[in-house]
Amino acid sequence: MRRLLIAFFFLVSLPAAAQLRLDVDTIMRGQQLTGYAPRDVRWSRDGKSVYFAWKRHDEPIEENEYTTYVVGRDGKGLRKLGDEEAKDAPPPRGHFSKDRSRVLFIDDGDVQLWEKGKRRTLTRTIDNESQPRFTRDEQRVAFVRDNNLFVLSLSDGATVQLTNIAGPDEKGPHVSLFEDENKDRTASQKWVADEATKLSDVLTRRASERKEDEAERKKELAIAPLKLKRGEVVHDLRLTPDEKYVLAFIGGDPSAGKRTGVPSYVTESGYTTDLPARRKVGDTNPATRMVSISVADGKVTALKHGLKKPIEKTETAEKTEATETKTETKTGTKTEAEEERAIELDPVFFSDDGNAAVLPIRAADNKDRWLMAFDPAAGTTRVLHHEHDDAWVHYFDDDAVGFLPDTQTVWFLSEHTGWMHLYTVDSKGGKPRALTSGKYEVADVRVSEDAKHFVFTASKESLHEQHLYRTPVGGGAMTKLTTEPGWHDAELSPDGQVVAGIYSYTNKPHELYVNGVRVTTSPAPEFATYPWLDVPIVQVPARDGAKVPARIYKPASWNGGPAVIFVHGAGYLQNVHRGWSNYFREYMFHHLLMERGYLVLDLDFRASAGYGRDWRTAIYRHMGGVDLNDHVDAAKWLASEHRVDPKRIGIYGGSYGGFIALMAMFTTPDVFAAGAALRPVTDWAHYNHQYTSNILNTPQSDPEAYRKSSPIYFAEGLKGALLICHGVIDVNVHFQDSVRLAQRLIELRKENWELAMYPLEDHSFVEPTSWADEYKRILKLFEETLR
Repeated sequence: MRRLLIAFFFLVSLPAAAQLRLDVDTIMRGQQLTGYAPRDVRWSRDGKSVYFAWKRHDEPIEENEYTTYVVGRDGKGLRKLGDEEAKDAPPPRGHFSKDRSRVLFIDDGDVQLWEKGKRRTLTRTIDNESQPRFTRDEQRVAFVRDNNLFVLSLSDGATVQLTNIAGPDEKGPHVSLFEDENKDRTASQKWVADEATKLSDVLTRRASERKEDEAERKKELAIAPLKLKRGEVVHDLRLTPDEKYVLAFIGGDPSAGKRTGVPSYVTESGYTTDLPARRKVGDTNPATRMVSISVADGKVTALKHGLKKPIEKTETAEKTEATETKTETKTGTKTEAEEERAIELDPVFFSDDGNAAVLPIRAADNKDRWLMAFDPAAGTTRVLHHEHDDAWVHYFDDDAVGFLPDTQTVWFLSEHTGWMHLYTVDSKGGKPRALTSGKYEVADVRVSEDAKHFVFTASKESLHEQHLYRTPVGGGAMTKLTTEPGWHDAELSPDGQVVAGIYSYTNKPHELYVNGVRVTTSPAPEFATYPWLDVPIVQVPARDGAKVPARIYKPASWNGGPAVIFVHGAGYLQNVHRGWSNYFREYMFHHLLMERGYLVLDLDFRASAGYGRDWRTAIYRHMGGVDLNDHVDAAKWLASEHRVDPKRIGIYGGSYGGFIALMAMFTTPDVFAAGAALRPVTDWAHYNHQYTSNILNTPQSDPEAYRKSSPIYFAEGLKGALLICHGVIDVNVHFQDSVRLAQRLIELRKENWELAMYPLEDHSFVEPTSWADEYKRILKLFEETLR
């Protein structure tokens, strides 16, 4: 009792810590103030411990400085592992054995095996290995090296090469031995070669000897070659469970094609260097293909997916459905219905017994996706599930399809009803069965270790919360496994009894909890001294009757005045929720704005994640349309319902948010008096293919969609004050976007704008000094124009 009294005396006697003073420099310390979120949470095989990666708020800002920690099943005994001990910790990801007691993974380009609490290096080469997987008997390991598949014995380390694949320019022994000399020669070139041989007895003798050597070598290797076409690379090689075939996934070379130069001006050498960057949307993006290679003799069988190009209906075609438009090809004429569909392939999934395979396929034009039953021997497919969307279909993620341990049932996620839900279908065919339903989203699906349940996250409780659930694999009631309101990213223990995971709330940063016990305290001590707001969520009425979710930051003594609307980035991202925001710097900045008398609104506008298919695809063929309308309607709602001065409303955001800020300033100039566009897309024809072609198709096929969606075409509408900020070495949204817009504004003789550049920053800023400079400029903009 005496100890308790002494402890109590010290607690009540300590002076209260001074409240954190909000200024831009303090806020832009970022994670050195709010802390670094724990990550890579995984259980030990015996379920007695939880491993995770974490770093303290006062450690260096470099991303690779995370350290491995371990804590007990009861949430006690937190311990930091030393470097050598951390190497033997269970890896956070990799290819697991069936009983999950062993894991294959890559470290520093070599194949590693983790088992019995230790790691073992299986390859030690100067080449980079990838895609390690256990063979079906789990006594060997298949992996990819230099575009070929190898199998290594775990007992003696013996390694066998199973494929003979080489690029179009390679002249190594495997390829050159079997190349057809006349294959790519013209008739003239063949005639010259024949005459050259006839005129030299030495050449004739050597050619004969070489052919004899090739014939002998071909018998020894017994692997026919597969030579890639120009511009192709091997994305993955997969050995079938029966080890009779290797499935080769081949696509365009990611380094090929014309790319935007991203020059870096501030370098250690003192010379300007160019950074690797991407192609632009609609540029050469070869569709992927798959072939099945016989292990016995190298015979190649191409995938026969049987998918045909859809007929584009014209006015004539609509009148006479039987009319077929003819298209010329090199081999003659084919109807459009006979043309093969351009596709993209996802990894193939095999049942545990190896007798069934499922291949997810997506149309290259983004309108369809299929789950296909696949026969590796014949290369043929059969449709298990087809999904079409006139806008664009959702991608299959790695955690969106798989087999149940019964080896016959396939599970997958689908937006079939307009919301992402869990389904199963028999691999032999039949109607898919929905295991979840309702106006909420399901994600991160996995099968429990006892194979009796699906475990997944869902927003069933509220679209603004994420919880962990499980449901029987055969269907049934959903059981909620997490309780606290907020955002849970959790892992169930091997015995299914204890939850370990990352939890956060609106005003509480991410922390690790195990069995309900808080394990980490990530923020700096002074963070807890400020009364961070549990930001209310409101529903903003849009002109089309929709209710747009938003977080509203209203000063306690609000009696009318200026307002700022924040636009989140990424487009398809959710920011209005009960978890700690990815935009935590902006969350704190909004508190600073409140202290200065601003009301702040943060919308999950149309195209944001978390609200179903119709919300996701509302911007199809017009970005800066209904998504911008949501912000304009919000501004009017603030004026009518919250006494905001309609002449003093600003808008800001980064990336997609920067794009919307530009569209707002250019196309609705009487609504927003000032705007800050950070790392903005100014012309969608200059962004990447994967994201942009989903929404706007391609510039050559749908130029109108690009013109009406790109701010650079509307720059003449600028009236208010505009700030543009951009990192010079941004390899995502290139600095060129802002430079091109700057030239456009100059030619339009606009004077009320400025461009701030950050020579050592990429798309996501790293240095606190850069963050601080950027947000001081934003604050200055609003103070000078809205106050």
